[in-house]
Amino acid sequence: MYEVFVEQFFEAAHFLKGYQGKCENVHGHRYSVVVRLKSEKINEIGLAYDFTDIKQHLRAILVSYDHALLNDLPPFDKINPSAENIASTLYNQLKDKITGTAVVLSAVEVRENPYQGVVYTP
Repeated sequence: MYEVFVEQFFEAAHFLKGYQGKCENVHGHRYSVVVRLKSEKINEIGLAYDFTDIKQHLRAILVSYDHALLNDLPPFDKINPSAENIASTLYNQLKDKITGTAVVLSAVEVRENPYQGVVYTP
């Protein structure tokens, strides 16, 4: 089994409704997003999945998050932009982009800083 991963970053602000602590105030993070794909096979040139393709798919999504107040963007205008909700939202947005390929989207990791984050696996 092969696992391909890419990591990209975006800067954004958010606040957590109902948190009852300092995170209910607007604050920002330099988010790190790691996307992991699994494949049992590699193609004729030795690739499980092209890094360039998954980076393009991820960048197309993250561009709308970068330097934004996440609470203003769907679906975070309805649900809290917690690391958990960001990870599952990104997973659901990405899985459609790789459907029909030989790989499976296995996990999306979202870190708010180098020391804390969430890994979403369905």
